[in-house]
Amino acid sequence: MKTHSHLTRRQFLGAAGTAAAFTIVPRHVLGADGATPPSEKLNIAGIGVGGMGAGDLNEVSRGNNIVALCDADWRRAADTFKKFPHAKQYRNFHQMFDEMGKSIDAVVVATPDHCHAVAAMAAIRNKKHVYCEKPLAHSVYEVRQLMKAARENQVVTQLGNQGHSYETIRNFCEWIWDGAIGKVHTIHAGCTAVNSGVDQLPKLKEKHEVPPELDWNLWLGPAQFRPYHPAYLPGSWRGWVPFGNGTVGDWTCHVVDPVFWALELGAPRSIVAQVKDWDFKTQGDAFPKGEIITYEFPGNSKRGPITMHWYSGTERIPRPADLDPDQKHYETGAVVLGDQGTMIYGSHGANPVRLIPDKKMEAYKRPAKTIPRTKGHHQDWLSAIRNGTKAGSDFAYGGPLTELAMLGVIAIKMAGTKLAWDAQEMRFTNSAEANQFLNPPYREGWSL
Repeated sequence: MKTHSHLTRRQFLGAAGTAAAFTIVPRHVLGADGATPPSEKLNIAGIGVGGMGAGDLNEVSRGNNIVALCDADWRRAADTFKKFPHAKQYRNFHQMFDEMGKSIDAVVVATPDHCHAVAAMAAIRNKKHVYCEKPLAHSVYEVRQLMKAARENQVVTQLGNQGHSYETIRNFCEWIWDGAIGKVHTIHAGCTAVNSGVDQLPKLKEKHEVPPELDWNLWLGPAQFRPYHPAYLPGSWRGWVPFGNGTVGDWTCHVVDPVFWALELGAPRSIVAQVKDWDFKTQGDAFPKGEIITYEFPGNSKRGPITMHWYSGTERIPRPADLDPDQKHYETGAVVLGDQGTMIYGSHGANPVRLIPDKKMEAYKRPAKTIPRTKGHHQDWLSAIRNGTKAGSDFAYGGPLTELAMLGVIAIKMAGTKLAWDAQEMRFTNSAEANQFLNPPYREGWSL
């Protein structure tokens, strides 16, 4: 068989995606005879470059080239445009790929949630490695399609749940696997953020001119057409059903990540939401200010059944009974109950993992650190591209985690109805109405 000792830059980057799930490209294979080394700068594009997108690009720009920036709202993108003046500017990501596809290696997607899937899918089909902000998509169907496409195109992916690369999540997993609290049976998780547009609903009758820097049609993307209103953006889109996923969608991929990993939660068998002072039929354009969602997970070969209660916004995690009176209660984070004790953790690594009460924490002998540590979430993705490995929260992992959030959104819309979920068939077995929310229709001209 004929062999080649020289690999071009593009051949290497393509090989990284192809090998991502299977092999590591040894560094000595490249560079010895003038071939391109894996540490060469990557050409990276951003889709959605204000807000979180700006932060993501700052992280991935070190040692790499930011070559293209795309955003439908050039007011929001202005600071990023100034920071990377040599990057070509676009409003339409399809045009960006048509014109620059051959010179782009990887893409960061940080649009509003409703455009995550269409942007990420365009990148994947153009054989680009993808970092996509959480949640991965805006529906269960989109999650499944992105996972499938990433696998088939063999690109390196990463979900933007940065806490997955922190020390705290590794500590939590190692302690759970060490049996620190015995067999886990109940989880109370949640976030105090209130992502709701309910108070703005009466204002939607107002008429507003579209700012000249905003391409409203492109910003809407696959969402059904509606007139522009400043209540929707920037940032506030999270509280609106057509664009965001409420607090459960915004925070599940952060808060639930540790228990999802440590306990291999997988898919729930049932889900039900309790919502106060909100009705989907009359207020369903906006998410409520708070809800409690209960997920029931079946047991597996390593653990028994687990019940998880999610608390959003105005609905708060109950204070643990065994928490010392003078100790802080993590209202954004989780309380994990086992048959031999309780652990708590905050989100994003802001608050450490702890056994409670304090006397148990003081007596606990920490296990060995068996999970490899990373140099950061963005660097984990970049290293995986260069070395032909998998990132820690790739779409194969981040997809099912996102799916929990999407199921939570459906449960809110079906508040009071306990839904039986068949993950393998991707359907609720007891509600045709709920099944309609699994793959909402796209606006004409948009599709995956």
